[in-house]
Amino acid sequence: MYYFKNISLQFADRVLLDNVNFMIGKKERLGLIGRNGAGKSTLLKIISGNMSPDKGGMEFPNDTSIGYLKQEFEINEDHGILHETMTCFEKAHEIQAQFAEVSDKVASATDFESPEYASLLNELADISAMLEHYNLTELEANAVKILVGLGFKKDQMHHQVSTLSGGWKMRIELAKLLLQEHDILLLDEPTNHLDIESIIWLEKYLQNYPKIVILISHDTEFLDNVTNRILEIELGRLYDYKGTYYKYIEHKKADREIQQNSYENQQKAIAQKERTITRFMAKATKTKMAQSMQKSLDKLERIEIVDEDNRKMNISFAEVPRSGVEMVVANDLSKAYGDNLVLDEVEMKIERGDRVAFVGQNGQGKTTLAKMIVGQLDKSGGELKLGHNVQISYYAQNQSESLDTNKTILQTMEDKAPAELRSSVRNILGSFMFTGEDVEKKVFVLSGGERARLAMALLMMNPCNLLVLDEPTNHLDIVSKDILKQALDKYEGALIVVSHDRSFLKGMTDKVIEFRDGELYTHLGDIEYFLSKREMDNMRDVELSKPKNKKQEIAAAPIEEQKPQLGREELKKLKRQLQYVERDINKLEEKISAINVKLADPATYASDDFVPLQKEHAQLKDDLDKKMEEWEEVAEKIG
Repeated sequence: MYYFKNISLQFADRVLLDNVNFMIGKKERLGLIGRNGAGKSTLLKIISGNMSPDKGGMEFPNDTSIGYLKQEFEINEDHGILHETMTCFEKAHEIQAQFAEVSDKVASATDFESPEYASLLNELADISAMLEHYNLTELEANAVKILVGLGFKKDQMHHQVSTLSGGWKMRIELAKLLLQEHDILLLDEPTNHLDIESIIWLEKYLQNYPKIVILISHDTEFLDNVTNRILEIELGRLYDYKGTYYKYIEHKKADREIQQNSYENQQKAIAQKERTITRFMAKATKTKMAQSMQKSLDKLERIEIVDEDNRKMNISFAEVPRSGVEMVVANDLSKAYGDNLVLDEVEMKIERGDRVAFVGQNGQGKTTLAKMIVGQLDKSGGELKLGHNVQISYYAQNQSESLDTNKTILQTMEDKAPAELRSSVRNILGSFMFTGEDVEKKVFVLSGGERARLAMALLMMNPCNLLVLDEPTNHLDIVSKDILKQALDKYEGALIVVSHDRSFLKGMTDKVIEFRDGELYTHLGDIEYFLSKREMDNMRDVELSKPKNKKQEIAAAPIEEQKPQLGREELKKLKRQLQYVERDINKLEEKISAINVKLADPATYASDDFVPLQKEHAQLKDDLDKKMEEWEEVAEKIG
């Protein structure tokens, strides 16, 4: 067992950890959760030995090895990717060098009967045994396997580390830790720089990890799939729940309800006793009884309501300026990076009030199209037009990284604030949980979540009628994600959001645009409707779905069922027609449903509206039947 006893840490007057106690058994996988700044990363640093607590300590078995994936790390830029990954086996390389050195001595020896020669043979045998334990060939094969699982291609193994972005360098660091199989593996936001395929691979790897895993993540699905125990840090205290993340949510809710009910019942009983004591004290004959009751009441163990961190953002959007009906129109739009054609003559239309989710496999062009819409990328071909008076606000994936780290929070906001809002900057910051002296902090001392909140605050200051959000929930804690979603639900402008977070997207949009094989496919409805239509369980299936091999499809189809190939333009027109028909069907079904509600009301039968409603209902049913027939005809042509 691994014991953590009375761990306390305080920064100035702020208590981060207050007598934290827990223990961990072998093979446990713990999720460490809490609000941004609650002390999660701090606790990992203490466990790793990178920070000392003010009080308390840890008791580990001898020779416990700890691996810690932190946000900052050192890496040799001149090494190849595989070479740098293999540096984690320093001991194995030392033994290999010793083996080579002793082998040379044995080969050059001439006196085979001498004690020195016998000693060399014994030494060589010992080193050989150790080298067999550190089988470098096998270790290298495992390294390649893990690197590929984390997204590298096999032909990249000898590319220089210096050619990689920070996110890919982090994957090398993660690969080193996984290869070493530490007794305790500490992971701080390991999914931040991973694409969806790599996240799923890591989930499966950690599910079978033979030692202890402690991870911090705001990805609730990742947490639920990996962990079997949840530790929550809230206002310096630690709460321990057995089970997965979603089980923890259920347990916490039930615990708080029980605690609240117990508290309220006890308060009622105490109030009743106090009233009785007051009455008895007024009577001389019952004074002793009142005093006895008071002593009993004084000894009563009072139930206390556990403090909760109820701080939260208060996001509200400015009034939405009026725009034309058509806000974004793309015709035959293409985008290529060298020989890589990401978007191939696509068509798209965003109208006033549309709420659209961009989904699809990583690398299919979601962020590319978002950047083209906001003017950060040029098109390679075709047409992309913005409508009348379209005013765009854009939140990029790396928005928080673009902040000037040497400025204070207040300076950052004042520099970007419109003249009419400069006097309100402190109030706006307060809405994003930056109050009092917090606003004088330099950006470089802020956590990832605090920087994300600051970037969001900057975004909210300018009125817009088209909001484009690319992975807006990165670095936000779970509570903040929910608050952002609530604010977006009330936003009255058009919305485009790129996200892999199904719970965040659920109910937010009325249209889903799927990016697949260079083309766009529009689906009416929210993400749940899209997933049910695609018969997929979750967003990750969408991310991993691969376009089918067209040659295989033709080969698998019976000859008599193969249809003549449509021309490119004809196919595009049919697909657009199918989208319009689906939109009409959706509207007709909504109208019929609304009339059904009215007809179900008995009062309708006695009103003058009954007959007109019946006629309208019948007409809508006819129109729906015709549209369904049209849909079948067009779908049949497309095949």
